[in-house]
Amino acid sequence: MDRQRIDKWLWHARLLRTRSAAAALVAAGVRLNGRRITAASHLVRIGDVVTLALDRSVKVVRVEGYCEKRGDAAAASALYRDLTKAPVAKA
Repeated sequence: MDRQRIDKWLWHARLLRTRSAAAALVAAGVRLNGRRITAASHLVRIGDVVTLALDRSVKVVRVEGYCEKRGDAAAASALYRDLTKAPVAKA
C-alpha cells in the first residue's frame, strides 16, 4: 500500500473520532502540501503534510505510514509526525 484516502487516514491516525467526521472536515477544507482539498477520496502518501483546523487550533502533521485497520493509540501515533509549533508565551 503506497497511498490511502485522506478520510480513512485521518480516522486511522485517531485525529478524528469517526470516519464521517473526518470526511466532513475534509469537505470543509484541509490543506495537503499547502493546497486546499475538499474531496474525502483524495489520496495521501508518505511524506505528505496535512494541515487541519481542529477545535480552535491548527494541527500540522506529516504522514509517516498507513494501516489497514484502526488500531490503538500507540499504533495511531506511529502513522504521523506532529509538526505543529508550540505557541510562544508572551512575557
